Amino acid sequence: MLLHKIRQWSGIQRRLYPEPEDLKIKEDKIHSSMMSHFVMVHGASHGAWCWFKVRALLETSGYKVTCLDLKSAGIDRTDPNTVFTLEEYNKPLINLLHNLPHNEKVILVGHSIGGLNVTDAINRFGYGKIHTAVYVAADMSDRRTEDGAAQNGISPDMFELEYALGPDKFPTSIMVKKEYQRELYYHMSPVEDSTLASMVLKPAPARVFACAPFEGGPPDAAKVRRVYIRTLNDHIFKLENQDAMIKKCNPSQVFDIDSEHCPFFSNPLVLSGLLVQLAAPIN
Repeated sequence: MLLHKIRQWSGIQRRLYPEPEDLKIKEDKIHSSMMSHFVMVHGASHGAWCWFKVRALLETSGYKVTCLDLKSAGIDRTDPNTVFTLEEYNKPLINLLHNLPHNEKVILVGHSIGGLNVTDAINRFGYGKIHTAVYVAADMSDRRTEDGAAQNGISPDMFELEYALGPDKFPTSIMVKKEYQRELYYHMSPVEDSTLASMVLKPAPARVFACAPFEGGPPDAAKVRRVYIRTLNDHIFKLENQDAMIKKCNPSQVFDIDSEHCPFFSNPLVLSGLLVQLAAPIN
């Protein structure tokens, strides 16, 4: 059981601001209606499928888990070259939150550039729908106007770009070339997982990520607890860039995990354990 294995963590390092008391997690079975609801948001080129290990661990422990495909991602058949705005890209998440029961709050978990979707949701719904936002090696800034790849020291030659609006326009979709996917995303993950990923990764809508400004959110948006999980061996979102974002955005808690960019493959037990720990005060 996941809740039993949490006590056996050995590879996890933790930095908390402020340092909390150790959380005791009951192993008694709790009715699912009393457990937290996790909503998992994938990063560029990925989809709901990437959370399968974490979902299985959390659901086995009694939690409700929703993994969704953003527009043009996963099994959504929208052409990414036709998705130009964050509002459009994030519509599946916005619709899900809008249709929640009036008294239900969720824990949003965003990976990589999916942090933009999480921040957008906070600015739309505030604390009324979102209790905690967890950024896993994710962009938690309030706007994105820079070339993230160049900022992280990644060569543009590692990406495939499409220019559906013309060669003199900004790219409409982007994807890491197949020969660089394991190096950048999955170098600590089982080969089986990176092989599967290479078969289902899709181009992502580049214009959405190039410039995603946010309007001022509702007054209670500041009440949403923001947590950051650093990935210590990340090749695509370097640790120094993660630290710069943490310094700028000042999350309430910061955790470290021994992982590459995709801990849902390389270290799902520890990632799931952290999420359970974060849910404990809510339950």
